[in-house]
Amino acid sequence: MPYAIDCRPFVYRFLSLLQEFSNSLILVKSIHAQTITNPVLEDQFLATKLVRTYCDLGHVGDARHVFVQFSHPRTILCNAMVGGYVRNERYHETLELFKLMGSGNMEIDSYTCNFALRACMGLFDYKMGREVIRRAAEKGLESDPFLGSSIINFLVKFGSIDEARRVFDAMPERDVVCWNSMIGGCVQACHSNEAFDLFFDMRRLGIRPSPVTMVSLIQACVEARYLKLGECVHGCVLGLGMGGDVLVLTSLVDMYSKMGYVEIARWVFDSMPTRNLVSWNAMMSGFVQNGLVREAVDLFRRLVYSGGGFDSGTMVCLLQGCAQTADLGGGKVLHGCMYRKGLSSDLILSTAIVDLYSKCGALKQASNVFDRMKHRNVVTWTAMLVGLAQNGHAEDTLNLFSQMQEEGVAANSVTLVSLIHSCAHLGSLKKGRSVHSHLIRNGFAFDVVNVTALIDMYAKCGKINSAERVFGSGLLSRDVILWNSMITGYGMHGQGHQAVGVYQKMIEQGLKPNQTTFVALLTACSHSGLVEDGIILFHKMEGAHNIRPTEKHYACFVDLLSRAGRIEEAEALVRKMPFQPGSAVLEALLSGCRTHRNIDIGIQTADRLLHLDSMNPGIYVVLSNIYAEARRWDAVNYIRGLMRSRGLKKTPGYSSIEVGNQVYTFFAGDYSHPRWAYIYQFLESLRLEVEASGYVPDTSCVLRDIEEPMKVKLLWGHSERLAIAFGLLSTPAGSLIRITKNLRICTDCHVVTKYISKIVEREIIVRDANRFHHFFDGKCSCNGYW
Repeated sequence: MPYAIDCRPFVYRFLSLLQEFSNSLILVKSIHAQTITNPVLEDQFLATKLVRTYCDLGHVGDARHVFVQFSHPRTILCNAMVGGYVRNERYHETLELFKLMGSGNMEIDSYTCNFALRACMGLFDYKMGREVIRRAAEKGLESDPFLGSSIINFLVKFGSIDEARRVFDAMPERDVVCWNSMIGGCVQACHSNEAFDLFFDMRRLGIRPSPVTMVSLIQACVEARYLKLGECVHGCVLGLGMGGDVLVLTSLVDMYSKMGYVEIARWVFDSMPTRNLVSWNAMMSGFVQNGLVREAVDLFRRLVYSGGGFDSGTMVCLLQGCAQTADLGGGKVLHGCMYRKGLSSDLILSTAIVDLYSKCGALKQASNVFDRMKHRNVVTWTAMLVGLAQNGHAEDTLNLFSQMQEEGVAANSVTLVSLIHSCAHLGSLKKGRSVHSHLIRNGFAFDVVNVTALIDMYAKCGKINSAERVFGSGLLSRDVILWNSMITGYGMHGQGHQAVGVYQKMIEQGLKPNQTTFVALLTACSHSGLVEDGIILFHKMEGAHNIRPTEKHYACFVDLLSRAGRIEEAEALVRKMPFQPGSAVLEALLSGCRTHRNIDIGIQTADRLLHLDSMNPGIYVVLSNIYAEARRWDAVNYIRGLMRSRGLKKTPGYSSIEVGNQVYTFFAGDYSHPRWAYIYQFLESLRLEVEASGYVPDTSCVLRDIEEPMKVKLLWGHSERLAIAFGLLSTPAGSLIRITKNLRICTDCHVVTKYISKIVEREIIVRDANRFHHFFDGKCSCNGYW
């Protein structure tokens, strides 16, 4: 625009001032105020500078105020406004202005289209992005190398790698940025071979790679897990004179770490002439990924002592390391560092802290951090839910999930799997079915991890038929873990023949069983009395499948023999083991000794166990029970005295039952339930009925030196009887009763439950610590194997 006087010197002066004071909002506004009384404000170059400066300072509104003063803005001014919107993530406004430019007399150029495509990527708006590309093509702009790179990046992000390659091949001129976009796109799409082919073409055409090129190739080597090729790229980096580039060397540290060559990664790190925080974080992350948590912490100390700062990425890496090693003390120190650094409100870090405390069993601290968080996403909720589930707080897990739903947070697959495990732990079939419905509605139901968890849940809730149906939906899967879960389910229900049938079907379909398969098979045979089948399978492990038996397999084999009363054979097997027997093997033998009242071998085995693990209360309890059954009360008192002196306590037995939408838990002799009087009154009437049916109390289960009437009274206060009585009182006649018990059901309760099932004409399912018992019409599915 012509001026009455030559304003160019003033324009240059204001441009110079804006350049000098671009970091100060007050000074920029002061300069802007001076231009208002001066005709220089009509200069669009100066307006462009003002718009860019305001946008860089985050004051988009002020920039917009300058922009709207021009009724016919030039493209350069429009681009400044469009670019400012993009830099401030105001993507909708970016696209509105782009559309306005296209519909009016304002020209769009390659820069305009580039900004618009970036906005489309920010909004994940594929349709609008295609429209931007169409308009660029109409204007003949797609051959511009700068815009071409943006188009390639856009297409790659939305998975259109083939179309991106067509755009790339059609470009008459391609600079290194274009090549980098295409190579990076191939790597992102896991087309590593194509990425290297492009690199070789690039070199043949004499185009010098940039550090970004080499970073993409290094990433390709990581994706392909190809160390030799990575070493070649490393050599190429040195040959190109990039041996001092921080970005490239940091990528090499990451590559070697992820491939397990942490020593080489450390050598690259130590040889770096300069390092930034990303380099330090990459090396610390490499240590953690390779289980070298102590080295990661030492490197962090070195960083701090050298005066370097740290960020949330550093903390997340170290917190993951502490979580791996259950280092609660180290985690607390890092938590303190977070507070001092002002990072306590960081969502990702707070979630990592919740995960750390949960994995260390410090649920109170985890809950405190979780409750104080102002913002929580699905990952945070999942970390807390998984922590509760893994620490055995199944009811709290389900209650927290209800709270999560009330707050409108959508669960993901990991969340739902943790809930399935909680339902399995509680034996809560209704809630388990509800979670299964969630999985179906959210499209997660056919994921192999979820199918496996559902099989386990239905099996542990006593619905083996439902587990079979879920298993049938995943039969096309080649995942051996899924098949193992079905074998395990059959095993806990004492259906050994069906478990062996699944194994045989695996072999027919060419699936290779693993160590867990045989643990599940041997357990299934043990709980079904299939001793000979179990012996054959044990010998098949190494002979037919080249799987060397571990201590778990020997423990299962010993349990198989001793549960069937073949104690001497089990003891001989323990003596012939190729390695020293551990606690699991000896505990299996000890349990068999108690069941079949073999006192001598039982005492010898308990003595060996106590030398291995003198602080395991379970060993003292079984040994005490063996002495009690032999009426050696002096020895019983001595063992119990030892437990008290060492601060050991017996795990209290409890039984739970789901009625309506609530899980009720009972302990032995429990009077805490609001209806306790009715429960005990009903139990008394049941006692009279079962005695009339021929029941005689087996007071040998009461391992105390007290009078017989008192022993009978204690038996009728057992937790499973209280749960059964409450279930019969609270559910419709003829309906199924499901009980979950944390310990092994006692012999007398087993006999009583048979009688009760016949008297009340109901099926009663009891899941104890060993297996499922299906009681119906006076019989139990276990056939005495439990």
